[in-house]
Amino acid sequence: MKKNVSIKKSRILMGFLALAVALVAGVWHFSPWFRTWALGKVDQARGAAIHYDLLDQVEARNIRQVMTADPSRSRVIQWQSDYPVKEPVLEYRKTGESSLTVASVTEEKFRDGGKDTWIYTARLEQLEPGQAYEYRIRAGKKATEWMPLKAFAGNTFKALIFPDSQSADYSMWKATAQPAWQRNPDASFFVNMGDLVDNGEDSSQWNAWFGVVEPMAEKIPVAPLMGNHETYDLNWKVRMPEGYLHRFALPDNGREKYRNQFYSFTVGDVHFVVLNTQNEELKEWEPELARDQEAWFQEDMARNRGKWNIVLMHKDPLQYAFDPATRPGRDRAEGFSPEGREWMPLFDRYGVDLVLSAHLHTYRNRGKIYDFQRADRGPSYVITGVAGDVRYPSLWKRHALDVTVAPQPETDNYLVLEKQEDQLRIQCFLPDGTLVDTVTVRKSGEKAW
Repeated sequence: MKKNVSIKKSRILMGFLALAVALVAGVWHFSPWFRTWALGKVDQARGAAIHYDLLDQVEARNIRQVMTADPSRSRVIQWQSDYPVKEPVLEYRKTGESSLTVASVTEEKFRDGGKDTWIYTARLEQLEPGQAYEYRIRAGKKATEWMPLKAFAGNTFKALIFPDSQSADYSMWKATAQPAWQRNPDASFFVNMGDLVDNGEDSSQWNAWFGVVEPMAEKIPVAPLMGNHETYDLNWKVRMPEGYLHRFALPDNGREKYRNQFYSFTVGDVHFVVLNTQNEELKEWEPELARDQEAWFQEDMARNRGKWNIVLMHKDPLQYAFDPATRPGRDRAEGFSPEGREWMPLFDRYGVDLVLSAHLHTYRNRGKIYDFQRADRGPSYVITGVAGDVRYPSLWKRHALDVTVAPQPETDNYLVLEKQEDQLRIQCFLPDGTLVDTVTVRKSGEKAW
C-alpha cells in the first residue's frame, strides 16, 4: 500500500516537473523579453566569475563618457576599434558591489578620409543620482580594467572648459589639458569649445585628440561643440562634419536632420545650451539651419530653462578689428558678428546668464551686455581663448566692450567653471596654473545682481 502511494507521489512530481519544463520552454520560445533577461543573468554570472585578459588599444581605443540630457540618471559610453569586435558588451555595477548589469552595444563601421574605424556605443539608463559606479568593456575573453563613473547629484559642481584645441601635433594640447585635469580631479565634466581638431576628416588628428583626453574622458563625460574646422575635408574644402557627427552620440534635439549638431543638458539647477554656429560653412547642405535652430532654442528654453542658463557657442558674438601693429593695412569695423546679431537678442529675451564662446583664439572677459550695450543686466560674455598650438599673436585690437584681455602675445589657457548655490565663478588659467582672470556671476533667488 505504502509502495503504491510512493509511486503515485513520484508520478505527480514528475508531472509537475514536466509541466514546469514545458512552461519554461514555451516562455523561452514565445517571449524574447524572457530570453534576453535569462541570458543577461547568465552573462552577469559568467562575467563576475571569469578572469579576463586585457583588451588592447587596437580593440578598444578612444574610450569616452559622453554627456546626456540628464547626467544624474544616464550616460553614454563610446569607444572605437580598428576592426570589428565580436560580441562586445559593456558591464557596469555600483562601486563595491559584485552584481553586474550588462548594457547592449551598437556597432557602426565608419569610413572617413580613406580610413575605417568601428564605433561602439552603449547607453546607461536609470542610474541613481549621486551613486558611484564602475564600468568595463568586454569582448569574448578580454576586458578592460574597471573605470569609474559618477551619476551627478546636487546643484554644486565643477567643470573644465577648454578653448579651441586644433593643433599641428597636439603636444601643446596635451600640455594644457592634462595638467588642468591633474589640478582638478574633482571636475564633474569637461567642455571643448569647438575646433577640437584642425581637420575634421583627418582620423589621425581625432586619434591624437582622444589620446590626450582619454585619461579624463573615460572617467568624466565630455560635452563637445562643433567648430568650423570640423567641417573641413582633407583638401580643406567645407563639407558636412561627418567625423564629428559620428564620434559623439549627443543628447537628442528632436530634429533628426540636425542630429548631434546642437543639444542641451541640465546639471542640477543649471541648463546648458550648445549651439551650432556653422551657418556659413553648412549653407549648401542646411540652408535653413539658422531658422530651425532658433526655433529649437526657443522651444528648449520654454521647456528646460533653469535658475541658471549657460550658452556654449563656437563662434564669438563680438566682431574685432585687426591690430594695425601686427596687421598693417588690414582692418574691419569693430562691433558684433553675424552670430552675435542673430543670437544676442534671444539670449536677452530668455534670461541667459553666461555665454561662453571661442573661435578667435583669444581670452577676453566682456562683462554684462544687454541690447548690444554695456549694462548692469543681461548675460556675461567670455571668449575662452586657445588650448592648441594654432595661435594668433596680438591679432585683435581691444574691443570697447572688453573688460579683461589675456597677456599678449596670446598663450594657451583653460577655464574652470565652479557652480555654487548662488553664483557661477569662471577662472582662466595658464597651463602652468597661473591665474589670469576671474569672472563671478551672482544671483539671489531668480534675480540677477
